[in-house]
Amino acid sequence: MNQLFSLPTALCLPAPDIEVLIQGRTIAALPKMFLRPGQRFALYPLDTSANQLSIEQYYRTNFLSIAQTAIKQINSETVAIKAWARCELCQILDHTKPLDVLSQLTIWTPEAFEAILQKQQNIFLAYLRVYHLPQLCEVPVNVNIEEKLGKFVSLSNINGSEEKPVLSDQIFAQRKRQLEKLEPQLHPEWEELQSALAQLATTNPIAQQLNNDINIFLGLSSDKSIKQPDADLAWINKIAALGNRSQQEDEGKSNYQAGTDFENIVRKSLEFLGFTIDYFHKGGAGGVDLFCSQPYPLVGECKAGKKIPNDTAVQLLNLGTLRLKSQELFKQATKLIIGPGQPTTQLQDAAKVQDMAIINPATLEKLVKLQSNYRNSIDLFKLKEYLKAGQCDNEVEKYIDQVYKQMSLRSQIIKTVKELSEQDDESSKATHQCFTVTEIRAHYNAKHNPKHTDETVRELVIELSSPLTGYLGREKGSDWKSDHFYYLRDLPL
Repeated sequence: MNQLFSLPTALCLPAPDIEVLIQGRTIAALPKMFLRPGQRFALYPLDTSANQLSIEQYYRTNFLSIAQTAIKQINSETVAIKAWARCELCQILDHTKPLDVLSQLTIWTPEAFEAILQKQQNIFLAYLRVYHLPQLCEVPVNVNIEEKLGKFVSLSNINGSEEKPVLSDQIFAQRKRQLEKLEPQLHPEWEELQSALAQLATTNPIAQQLNNDINIFLGLSSDKSIKQPDADLAWINKIAALGNRSQQEDEGKSNYQAGTDFENIVRKSLEFLGFTIDYFHKGGAGGVDLFCSQPYPLVGECKAGKKIPNDTAVQLLNLGTLRLKSQELFKQATKLIIGPGQPTTQLQDAAKVQDMAIINPATLEKLVKLQSNYRNSIDLFKLKEYLKAGQCDNEVEKYIDQVYKQMSLRSQIIKTVKELSEQDDESSKATHQCFTVTEIRAHYNAKHNPKHTDETVRELVIELSSPLTGYLGREKGSDWKSDHFYYLRDLPL
């Protein structure tokens, strides 16, 4: 456990600057004096009225919404102190530095830097390693506090620890290096998208999930910080139970209601896996239990209870043909029966003749849990290959095992890059360590079987460093052999 230590001073900064530091959107601050590397202090948020410019002139467009929200939250009587920081570096900059590039790497506009230079000749740019406080602290507002903007004030009874860093060591080192060398942003378009999503995410769950994914990719969050148990996914654990229709589940319900509950959760499951449900083809008297239109046609019958009736195949054949109004479409469609227990011999024979797959609700539940743990890991076209005619739970289990093996391999490749980074001495950890495909392959093959070629490892690290995954970072070379990759985050199994 990290030890607590006292923080007797606080650096007063504009509330938006501190909020962006706490969110991990920047590591930079603009004090009005030189900060000593290693110096520790709390972060004291102030109003921005002391600035010469309006917030629209002072902050880049991507950060305006954060700035406006932070200003609204300022209380005239108390100040909420949420974080502390350690200065890792402090630079003194002047007009010789490219202020436009500096603006792109921070939250401030070039006009803001120009205004600072006109007023105080130099810009003090502090690189701050920020940590959450063990608990939020509220202190009374000092009436003359605005005069301290960019300077230190004394505090009492505030303790800090290094238990909750905003950014990981690797991500902070990467940001620090990028800012020191004034390297252009790696993914400006993703940062713009993240800024736009941040507002939608407060009311839209889909936007929230996409925002979380982009935050992980950009290094603003980790799996540990956002991948918490989702109460909305509790239904996943009921798929098999609703199919089995135990006496306890059915108590007080008609057969019709119990069957409808199962149909609904099957539809929800298939939609979660990535199928597009056509709700026009809904179950009930004379209807198809389910019809999926994308990515390929799928028709199905849901049969809750202790056994699947003999006439289920006939029902699916007749109703599917009738409702789809096309013999050709029904012939091409994947046909699926979902129900517990062992199908009768008659149903097995009919399913094989009519090319109908039969799976247990427990198997469907495993697929949904796999998708929940590793989003978009299921390729529905590959799954289709395992939906064999007749009872095919064993075949689908093979596909599930295959996906887990694929995820395990990717996790091991990520761990390999992490191990290579950790082999370097302490002095080299100031920046992230990069490795070629050949170096990664050699280290992996020395510890694992089966062995892999450079070509195979290249495909994996390219995938793992793509914007939609972001487990590794990539520095492009003149060709793939000179590409370099570095560790960003784990893929836990």
